[in-house]
Amino acid sequence: MSETIGWLKSLDYSPLWISLKTGVVATVLSFFLGVWAANLAVRKSTRFRAVLDGILTLPLVLPPTVAGFILLRIFSLRRPAGGFLYEAFGFKAVHTWAGCILAATVIAFPLMYRNARGALEQVDRNLLDAARTLGLSEREIFFRITLPLAKPGLLAGTVLTFARAMGEYGATSMLAGNIPGKTGTISQRIAMVVQDGDYLTAGFWTVLVVVTAFILVTGMNLWSGRK
Repeated sequence: MSETIGWLKSLDYSPLWISLKTGVVATVLSFFLGVWAANLAVRKSTRFRAVLDGILTLPLVLPPTVAGFILLRIFSLRRPAGGFLYEAFGFKAVHTWAGCILAATVIAFPLMYRNARGALEQVDRNLLDAARTLGLSEREIFFRITLPLAKPGLLAGTVLTFARAMGEYGATSMLAGNIPGKTGTISQRIAMVVQDGDYLTAGFWTVLVVVTAFILVTGMNLWSGRK
């Protein structure tokens, strides 16, 4: 028992902290961007919506390493966009924690967008039309009627987005690299220790990720069931 406690104390827990921070920030960004994009999509024509869906859902179907390579080519300091962002705003994505957030947001965003769009499409249009006849503005209708009615779907999207962002590996490795204490997430830590043959440490982090995901999904299902 004492050996186990000593082993646990000797572990570097920075991957957990980095993954949690990355997951939270990426989820917040994906939530607001996803709800905004979903609200835009449901208001547009079918043809426009199909094109928008294709663009915004693309990271979900691409291999994460492909998405990471694209991000690396865009935000590299040697590329026009990356160089401009660094010189104008001091923003650097390659080999930084900001790169972790960017990669996790790009990969997890489609989950939030798809869930938000589905939730908004389920809102009864008759209720919205009735609110307009009562003189409510579109802004008031969205915040006072649409969002409350779409809450279950938005919650599901948020939970899935956080779980995906926290566990992101491929795009994060390509863009942010694996710098211990800086950009080294849990997924990257697992891959590294497996290469070194340290299956005990890999098993510890794997169990932690599985339990966290299970708690999140189960909690979401229980909450939805009560609703």
